[in-house]
Amino acid sequence: MTDVGDTFRQNEMLLTGSSGFLGKVVLGMLLDRYPRLKHVHLLLRPGPHASASERFEKEVLESPALVSIADRLGSKTLRSKVTVWDGDLGEENCGLRAADVENLNGRVRLIINCAGKVDFFPPLDESFSSNVDGAEQVVALAKRLGSKLVHVSTGFVSGETDGLVEESEPIPGFYPRRRDALDPSFHHRREIEYVRQQLRLIDESAGGGKHSKESRERRIALGRRRAEHWGWVNTYTYTKSLGEQIIASEGDLDWAIVRPAIVESALRFPFPGWIEGGRTAAPLVLMALGGMRHWPVRRNTPLEVVPVDLVAAAMLVVAAAVLRGRHERVYQLGTADTHPIRLGPLVDLLVRESQRRGRGNGGAGLAFRWFGPASPARIVTASEMRRRRERFERRVRQIQSLLDGMNRMARTAGLPGRRSLFRLASKLRTIELQAKFREQTLDQYLPFVLHNRYIFESANIRAAYADITPRDRQLLPWDPERINWREYWVDQQIEGIEKWVQPEAVRQWAFKI
Repeated sequence: MTDVGDTFRQNEMLLTGSSGFLGKVVLGMLLDRYPRLKHVHLLLRPGPHASASERFEKEVLESPALVSIADRLGSKTLRSKVTVWDGDLGEENCGLRAADVENLNGRVRLIINCAGKVDFFPPLDESFSSNVDGAEQVVALAKRLGSKLVHVSTGFVSGETDGLVEESEPIPGFYPRRRDALDPSFHHRREIEYVRQQLRLIDESAGGGKHSKESRERRIALGRRRAEHWGWVNTYTYTKSLGEQIIASEGDLDWAIVRPAIVESALRFPFPGWIEGGRTAAPLVLMALGGMRHWPVRRNTPLEVVPVDLVAAAMLVVAAAVLRGRHERVYQLGTADTHPIRLGPLVDLLVRESQRRGRGNGGAGLAFRWFGPASPARIVTASEMRRRRERFERRVRQIQSLLDGMNRMARTAGLPGRRSLFRLASKLRTIELQAKFREQTLDQYLPFVLHNRYIFESANIRAAYADITPRDRQLLPWDPERINWREYWVDQQIEGIEKWVQPEAVRQWAFKI
């Protein structure tokens, strides 16, 4: 059997993305469960006013995911086990200086690449920098250092699909509408060159420069068009698939790709409910807590989610397997193939919990508050949701017109109350903006809850667990079939989102257009 602890005691590793949600848990779990590891190197991009080491101290060690672990280990042990390097994944040698590369050459036996941009529809050049350029550079660095590679992708690189996503699907030449493995329509190098050419044309023709609003909108639109053209559901999954194909096309590199489902709040580690940021299912939870009752979902379709600590544990098992040369190429990390949570019962649970809590009475869900009497969740079609949206917009316009007329009459007649009318109009505008952004947010999630049905085959990770020692299975549990989904969503997911998702992000969801 593979002894994970012994493997980590014998091999130095380099981790990217340690300042991210998943990266923090991976690093924290590695230090907590295997404090006798040989050494871990961290590649961090310097900030505008801080070095990589300063960012590590402030953003990583002081994070709730690591603060207690760092205190227990102490600064002396941390300095002996962790080295932080200034770098940037999208630059040559991942931003490392030539002397740094020489220093690490022959020492780092494995790179774990957790870095990546997870926005669904960012400007395409930004997504390329992290997910495509970053994949190219991390491959080149791994080859220069003579190391192996574990690369974190996403299960949703499968794009438009309905049903089981197999781990054995060939990677090079893949696009979601591929007819079969011999379909030659797509090649990642052709696509990457085409996109880079289009981005250069946008930059050259941008009237207000690269950073103008027009240029940004065109770069966002380009990513959306290319993803839709081939069958990916957003720019993120499109660029992550390109990154996979870069890696899978390397003949002289030993690699494995880890594909998590939607990564959600912690089940157990660093403590139940810890979550960071708001780019997972947090907007859906907040909308439910705000009183949203009509949901365009497929009731019997599973929502492919997985707790972050299960993902981190599985990644460390895969890392040990790769170091030992006992690995598969692809490890999908999902829950729906053995223990699904279906959307109908989940929506019912979230709406009931919203009503039990008073529908956003001061919590984060207030940003998405839906006015009206409490009622059970109702599953609707996309067309019915559009009709409801159109009716709502008509009513808002009618009320706005009425308020405008009353304001003109009050002004003409010199009547009091204009200030109250202005406050009413302002409040109505706020409700309209909230509703529009709620619908825009929901539209981004429709591929995962309505248009497609995802079930990620996760057989390879179960086989990997059968190949490690019983002690390692206790230290790095992969047990999605034991999750009590009701307790998880109420006690971990909802509580975690309300406590750890930053209020600033909630305000952005509520008012951004």
